[in-house]
Parts: sequence; structure tokens; C-alpha cells
Amino acid sequence: MISWYADIEIAVAVLAGLLCLVLGLVGRKPGDLTMGAAALVELFLVAQLVIAIVSPLVGNSPTGSLVEFYLYLIAALVIPLLAGFWALVERDRWSTVVLGIACLAIAVMVVRMNIIWTVQIA
Repeated sequence: MISWYADIEIAVAVLAGLLCLVLGLVGRKPGDLTMGAAALVELFLVAQLVIAIVSPLVGNSPTGSLVEFYLYLIAALVIPLLAGFWALVERDRWSTVVLGIACLAIAVMVVRMNIIWTVQIA
């Protein structure tokens, strides 16, 4: 895991989450903007998966449990997909709110993944 990339990923997830929450609370149904924001978060997570696979091979090994890290990453990869599916099936304002909550949850999970990767004390 690369710390600066995680910081960008967290910022994107928080911005996407706040955008979706605000739009959902003012009554907007899921649309290109909110679905695109969630898709961008998912894209960052896919890139994080690639980084997580390559990093140990080039000498950037985690200080914490690699299994715990990958479980967080797999769960994080699934959350936006499920929220997006929900938003496509249930097209109301609350689906947009769910997209926002999912993106904010991803931000928290990336913070935890960064902690697992970098600051564990043995």
C-alpha cells in the first residue's frame, strides 16, 4: 500500500460520499453524477488491489496481517458494487443516500487498511 495513494483514495471516497449524501437528502434520485462518483471510488479500489499485489513483490511488505488487509480490501471492493446495484434497482432518494454511506464506509476502511499496512507494532 502506498500512503499518498491511500490519502487520495480517502479524499475521493469522502468527497463522493458527501456528494451522494447531500444530493440524496435534497431528494435527487441516483443518476450519472452519483453513480459515477461511486464508480470512481470502485476504480480507486481496483487500483489499490493491483498495488497491494505488486507492493510485497517490490519490497513494500505490510507490517500487519496480510490476511486481514485483503479481507478489508475484498469487502471494500464489494460494498460500492452492492450499493450501486441497490441504486439501480431501487431508484429513489434513499438509494442515493445509501451510495453516500457506502462511499464514506470505504473511506473508513481505507484508513484501516493503511493502518494495517504501515503502523502495526510487532
